[in-house]
Amino acid sequence: MRTDARRHHDPQIRGFASDNYAGVHPEVLAAIALANGGHQIAYGEDDYTANLQQIVKGHFGPTAEAFPVFNGTGANVVSLQAMTDRWGAVICAESAHINVDEGGAPERVGGLKLLTVPTPDGKLTPELIDRQAYGWDDEHRAMPQVVSITQNTELGTVYTPDEIRAICEHSHERGMKVHLDGARIANAAASLDVPVRTFTSEAGVDVLSFGGTKNGALFGEAVVVLNPDAVRAMKHLRKLSMQLASKMRFVSVQLEALLAGDLWLRNARHANAMAQRLAEGVRAVDGVEILYPVQANAVFARLPHDVSERLQKRFRFYFWDETAGDVRWMCSFDTTEDDVDAFVLALKEEIAK
Repeated sequence: MRTDARRHHDPQIRGFASDNYAGVHPEVLAAIALANGGHQIAYGEDDYTANLQQIVKGHFGPTAEAFPVFNGTGANVVSLQAMTDRWGAVICAESAHINVDEGGAPERVGGLKLLTVPTPDGKLTPELIDRQAYGWDDEHRAMPQVVSITQNTELGTVYTPDEIRAICEHSHERGMKVHLDGARIANAAASLDVPVRTFTSEAGVDVLSFGGTKNGALFGEAVVVLNPDAVRAMKHLRKLSMQLASKMRFVSVQLEALLAGDLWLRNARHANAMAQRLAEGVRAVDGVEILYPVQANAVFARLPHDVSERLQKRFRFYFWDETAGDVRWMCSFDTTEDDVDAFVLALKEEIAK
């Protein structure tokens, strides 16, 4: 039986659960339509993927090479696989996405060991790295070969270029490479207000995962190799990891739409601004505590558990640590001032109860 497609949701409803909840930016949708029609060579030999390479070099430098993939977990797994040996390990923050939110994929699929370090704000430092950076000649211990940082972090904090440069220099001195998980790299660049190369290629990062989905894309991220000597067999590992898209032009054209102009920064700046507006609004509410500096598009707060449960019936969001009463509120490129103001008003009403 033929069934016509129809809308199953109210497009006026927005929440604060995740920037993944947002739709696709209209300019990205237009780019997908532009790439449609006719035939293009499959598996990345298309014109859109070729043009993306030039755009990426413009942002990151002449040695940069992009390998489009389906999703962020795939980008991280492929990156870390290409940077480690079978006996290798990756040092990361305990709160890192690769440790907490990827279902064990880096270890189970990537075949590597994660060595985690607790951090107060989601950020590693040379001193924290040294808690796990040892035992290279000990056959009983997985060998630390890579340091993975997240920019911005899972706690919404942002590394400065100097902080990343210090990590890279420290790691390289110890024979380790540096991977940057950039699922929200656009938000970090907008927050720092510097070119993205300032805290990546120029700071010494070897490989990064570039995020598109959280910044207005339909799907698709990219592994960006900044230092060709830091990886091996990248294209083979992408295929082996089931991240090679046959119709890659539809991934590449989205990244092209974001990066060729300033769309990626416009989207990120708006999301960051809405998070600042949200933080300012809730900071004045008695009974609400902001937990971390609001430097990107996330607000972490602590408030009474029963208030959060009632508020969740009005606006979607997640507990971060339900036992402590910690919650996470995310803003996206399509969050409006009215959305934020309505949320703050609802919070005040639930606190008053």
